[in-house]
Amino acid sequence: MVLRMIDATQSIRAFNLGRDPVGLSLKYRKMRESAFSFFRGSCHLFNERISQEPAHLEAPLAWICGDLHLENFGSYKADNRQVYFDINDFDEACLAPLSYELVRMLCSITLGASEAGLPPEESDQLRNTFLDAYATSLAQGKAMWVERETATGLIRGLLDAARKRERKDLLEKYTEVQGKKRVLLTGGKRALPATPAQKVAVAACLQGLSAAREDPTFYEVLDVAQRLAGTGSLGLERYIILVRGKGSPDGNYLLDLKRSVSPSLETHLANAQPAWPSQAHRIVDSQRRLQAISMAFLQPVEMNGAAYVLRGLLPSEDRISLSSSAHQSAAERLDLVGTMGRVVAWAHLRGSGCSGAANHDALTAFGQDARWKKYLLQQSTRLTARVTADWTAFSTALDQGALHA
Repeated sequence: MVLRMIDATQSIRAFNLGRDPVGLSLKYRKMRESAFSFFRGSCHLFNERISQEPAHLEAPLAWICGDLHLENFGSYKADNRQVYFDINDFDEACLAPLSYELVRMLCSITLGASEAGLPPEESDQLRNTFLDAYATSLAQGKAMWVERETATGLIRGLLDAARKRERKDLLEKYTEVQGKKRVLLTGGKRALPATPAQKVAVAACLQGLSAAREDPTFYEVLDVAQRLAGTGSLGLERYIILVRGKGSPDGNYLLDLKRSVSPSLETHLANAQPAWPSQAHRIVDSQRRLQAISMAFLQPVEMNGAAYVLRGLLPSEDRISLSSSAHQSAAERLDLVGTMGRVVAWAHLRGSGCSGAANHDALTAFGQDARWKKYLLQQSTRLTARVTADWTAFSTALDQGALHA
């Protein structure tokens, strides 16, 4: 236990070096809550663990999310103003054996089911349902998508809610009206105040985007705040931006601007990665490649010589968690993870043949060969046990003051 505590503590401390202390403190507290929260906040440690596995399945190379888990799926409004359900976080995206993606998702299901208090038998059923749906969709070889008209169960409800939500509803959640203008709420739940220097830098960054629009005042910055969202990204430079949009107060838009860093899996891979202009280009190009329809406002930008990803603000409620299982049936949960399995297969198919990824035929052949399922289930069981042990060691170190922001 002592050696494991030192191992996990040193890895987490080294990875988070240089992050904002306030956000990092919040991150550590969230990671302390459960093994699943720890899993979400320590993707780099999971990648270290999976790279230490004694044997690896010879799976095709694919463009992967890189941080796949239950809560990195959700609904969003796309460029065409329609609402879709898809993978929604590509910060860790890279070219890798697709088995890395599947094993991480299987671990996520086990940990998420445990956190929700579901019995082990249902957890196993959920894992098998995800893998079966993935393999079947990959073998079929045609990338589809999930929209409101084709969605079922929990996802249909999620998309209905997102479709009915007006822009004003979102604005009122994150802002308040002062006079005739809105300002961002910075009480510490979703955002903290930005410094004057940060506000100037963000405004200058967005000013360069105005020339490409018919309405040059759309990106006029009205307010900026430091955003608190997710688990793994806490402590990383990130902003909520309130822009003029179509006019104040209710035509304003909310944007998300996030610092881009290298994917943690990259150093553990034998295959080479493409040469990107920046890490933001890697994230955005991967997202455009793997999602059925891109998110609104998605683009790479530069600020003070560093790379950032700009996109429309994605509220945290636009996702489904097994922790709300009291309001879900077992059949609904199976439908949910089955849809997630199809979504992942469709993403891999969209990226086939691109920049080193396996071609379409290789992916469909992999889907048709079911022998790999048992191996991935066994590997995910071993790694889930390691995550739980690492969480215990992390919690002990945090409680003893051996790990702090």
